[in-house]
Amino acid sequence: MSTVLITGCSSGFGELAALTFHRNGHRVFATMRRPGASAAINEVPEIEQLPLDVTVDHSVQAAVAEVIERAGSLDIVVNNAGIEVFGAVHLAADEEVLRQMDTNVLGVVRMARAVVPHMVAQGGGAFVTVGSVAGLVGAPYGGIYAASKHSVEALTEAMHFELSQLGIRVSVVEPGQFATQLGAKGFTVAAMTEDTAEHDRWQRFRAAQRSLVNGQPADPQQVADVIYQAATERPGKLRWPVGADADLIIATKSSMPFEDFDTTMRAALDWHE
Repeated sequence: MSTVLITGCSSGFGELAALTFHRNGHRVFATMRRPGASAAINEVPEIEQLPLDVTVDHSVQAAVAEVIERAGSLDIVVNNAGIEVFGAVHLAADEEVLRQMDTNVLGVVRMARAVVPHMVAQGGGAFVTVGSVAGLVGAPYGGIYAASKHSVEALTEAMHFELSQLGIRVSVVEPGQFATQLGAKGFTVAAMTEDTAEHDRWQRFRAAQRSLVNGQPADPQQVADVIYQAATERPGKLRWPVGADADLIIATKSSMPFEDFDTTMRAALDWHE
C-alpha cells in the first residue's frame, strides 16, 4: 500500500483521483484549501483530508510534513490543483497573469521543493502533475492558461532528467475537454468585458471547440484512471494524453508544419474567422 497526497481534491479530477486511489487500496491524503468541500470524499472517512493551498509555501510544507508524520512515508504526489484564466493575451493585467502562474506553475515547484528531498531519502516515489493539451498548443483566448501548462510540460521534462536516476518517476497527464468544474472556477480577465469584440469571438470559438467532442465533454473518471496509471505503472512514461480531442490535436500538430496545422484545425472546428 502506497501513501498518496493529492492536491485540489474539492472537485473534478482531484476528487475522482482520491476516490480511485482509495478503491485500489492506497492510503490517501486528499488536500484542498477548505477540507470538507467534497461531498463525495466526505462519505469515505478512510480518506484523510488536510488543508493545503499551493500558493502558500508554509501551507505546502505543513501538509507534506503532516502526511509524513502520520504515514511514515510519502510515495505518490499528484499535483492537480489549478485554475484557468480566460482572455486575450493583450488584455490581461499583470496581477491576472501572476495569479495564473502562482497556482499552476509555482504550485508545482512548491510541491517539488517539499516532497523531493523526502522521496530521495526514501529511495524513490512518483511525482505526477495534471497538465493539459493546452500545454502543447495555444488556443485563442486561452493563452495565459496555455502558458502555465507549457511551463508544466517544461518542468516535468526537466525533473524527469534530474530525478529519474534517484528512483523518482515524473510524469504529466494531458487531458483534453472533460466535464469538470475547472472552467466554472476560472475567471475572465477584467478588460475583456461582454461588450468587447474579443469576448464575442471567444464565445464563438468555445462553441466551435465543443465540436471536437461532439458537444459533450467526456467522463472525467477517464482522467482519474490515467492519473492512477501514471502514478503506479512501472517503468511508466513521461506524457499521458487523455481524450479523443487531445489525441487528435497532439497527433495532428506533431505531424505537420504549423501552417498546415492551422488550416487543418480551422477546418475541423469550422472556424474560419
